Amino acid sequence: MSIFNSLGSNYDFKFVLKSLFANNNSSHYQKLKEFLENKYEGKAILVYKGREALTLLLNVLNLPKESVVAINGFTCFAVYKAIETAGYEIECLDLEKTNSDLNFTPYELEKKLKENKNIKAVVIQNTLGYPTDIEKILQICKDKNIILIEDLAHCIGTKYLPANATHKALQAGKNGKEAGTVGDFVTLSFSQDKVVDAVSGGALVIRNKKYNNLKIQQPASPQGGFKNVNNYQQLKDHLYPLLTYKIRFLYDLRIGKLSHFILRKLNLLSKPMQGNLYEIYSLPNWYCGLVYSAFNVLQKDLNYRRKIAEIYKNNLDKKILFDAITEKVSLSSNLRFPIFIENRKDLIRFLKRKKIYVSDIWYDSVSPDCPNAQMISHQILNLPTHKNISTKQAEFLSNQINKWLKSQ
Repeated sequence: MSIFNSLGSNYDFKFVLKSLFANNNSSHYQKLKEFLENKYEGKAILVYKGREALTLLLNVLNLPKESVVAINGFTCFAVYKAIETAGYEIECLDLEKTNSDLNFTPYELEKKLKENKNIKAVVIQNTLGYPTDIEKILQICKDKNIILIEDLAHCIGTKYLPANATHKALQAGKNGKEAGTVGDFVTLSFSQDKVVDAVSGGALVIRNKKYNNLKIQQPASPQGGFKNVNNYQQLKDHLYPLLTYKIRFLYDLRIGKLSHFILRKLNLLSKPMQGNLYEIYSLPNWYCGLVYSAFNVLQKDLNYRRKIAEIYKNNLDKKILFDAITEKVSLSSNLRFPIFIENRKDLIRFLKRKKIYVSDIWYDSVSPDCPNAQMISHQILNLPTHKNISTKQAEFLSNQINKWLKSQ
């Protein structure tokens, strides 16, 4: 059976049925809100997209007009656009030159703070789930009175490395705080192909109590407060798990491939990146039920992702891996497993002939001022870790990549 990086790959038949018959009970909204407030120890606001949560936060913080928000130089364009929509300038922080964990370093943050005194907030994303050096970054933010925002779009369930931890301690399973329990604010995404995937959904959690009085038009239910998601979009979201499940199941028979083409042409498949969704929409009740259910099996899913990531780590040729990433597999949510290839397009074509579809690179460098992030963006290839890739398939994929490497 074909292997996919995305295309609804988090969904099994049980989830398809849940999505089709998800009810709009108002209790789902309140249950999820209370769950997030307890988990992340703050005040939660639910929205339709994770990027909306970031825009919402920056809208209500009311920072000085010339304020700048610092972000990772290697990220999804949605993060950049969310900040731009809120009306703030953006400072992109570059990665290390070699063997990066795909996050900016405390040293890079300190350097930029000296160069740009208008940086008032920093967004941490723990790229693909691999944790950044949060202890040092937190201390810098405290010393400079900088707002720290944890973006959990990649990293729900990620654990940070504890301060002064040794490699031996890491191997023994010792870890620090969970992502989302450190910053002043937390934003979450429950969109397609995320760790917690409910087709759509997002949240803002206000953790720092000094910001509890922010004037946010918080809806008491999805029927009030923010804008409502239209019924047509909700119908597409309801059907997305079923349609993608059928496409993947029938892909080897070509029926799935043809269906995929037709559905995309007719704009009947829900898309995670929609240009009109930078306004703030409330999250309808039925999505909340799916998100809450996904959190109930989160640890099981994280354990499975780690298992698949370990297969890649142990089987792939070490020359296409970064130690800074592989040594953190036990801490990471392992949203994807990255490898680094010079002639990436050739490998993608080779794998496609083996019915392995990994062409959606997903993340890019958003700034020409970040040469290391630019370089990585042209080399990275992300491998699937979701529940619909079996251990045998992960081993097969590793072997095929090694085979291709030997032929180069």
